[in-house]
Amino acid sequence: MQTSSAKENHVRSSVAVPSILKDRLALPAIASPLFIISHPPLVIEQCKAGVVGSFPALNARPASQLDEWLSEITETLDAYNKANPDKPAAPFAVNQIVHRSNDRLEHDVEMCVKYKVPIVITSLGARPELNDAIHSYGGITLHDIINNRFAHKAIEKGADGLIAIAAGAGGHAGTLSPIALIQEIREWFDGPLLLGGAIATGQAILAAQAMGADMGYIGSAFIATKEARAVDTYKQMIADSTAEDIVYSNLFTGVHGNYLKGSVVAAGMDPANLPEGNVKTMDFGTDKVKAWKDIWGSGQGVGAVKDVVPVADLVSRLVSEYETARERLLG
Repeated sequence: MQTSSAKENHVRSSVAVPSILKDRLALPAIASPLFIISHPPLVIEQCKAGVVGSFPALNARPASQLDEWLSEITETLDAYNKANPDKPAAPFAVNQIVHRSNDRLEHDVEMCVKYKVPIVITSLGARPELNDAIHSYGGITLHDIINNRFAHKAIEKGADGLIAIAAGAGGHAGTLSPIALIQEIREWFDGPLLLGGAIATGQAILAAQAMGADMGYIGSAFIATKEARAVDTYKQMIADSTAEDIVYSNLFTGVHGNYLKGSVVAAGMDPANLPEGNVKTMDFGTDKVKAWKDIWGSGQGVGAVKDVVPVADLVSRLVSEYETARERLLG
């Protein structure tokens, strides 16, 4: 929804945020889809804890497994909601990679339509036909972007909302300050807006809202959880690392992203002397991509992660921090 005057741009209405992103949430946050790492056990626990859980469709391999995963998630959450009518689970989301290398996209979108996935997050491209498919049953689409130009394109092609991926985000990330990025988008867009980039505390979520975002987008902190499908060494490296342990490179997928220096060193490379990658070599549809499996993505917010804990404990901490920050701010 675009506003018609500069004055209106500064008037935030709760109507601008659909109920699916407000109701049944313990915290205004989406757990970002983590390549390889996110799977049904993690998503289900995220939703039960009160944040939107998500996973990349490509994590389900072979493609036929996506049907099984969506069945497991929807049936488990439906049963949970029936047993807990006073505190139902948050909705879930599926991430679709729209890049031309993804030859599964049509199949995976069909699965989302079959199960009426509430929220679809699109990355690396925007397609009107995908948005139309999700809208056909009442779902919403959120497109992740790293700059204002891509934000305009996403909304023009029918996305309902935006996820601003600022400097410091794990995995594929931009270079813009979150303050500048949110400010520029809010000059013309009054719809759902999330902020990702070093958000690993409740205070950071509140700060994102103070800047003009509606919700926080949290990734790296969920890697260091019991339910995450990551090797123990990866989880512990997240808990042991700080912002200085992150390296920004486009070598591994052709798109710039943030990775743990320790994993780069373990792969026999010098983090301070990495060659440039090529976007034409990017391939998300096969196991050729070493990134995420051997070179581990992580954002600069890892300093807030101290231990490997269950999802419920992580969300409980975030909620407590968020509420304490709000009370302090409001006096």
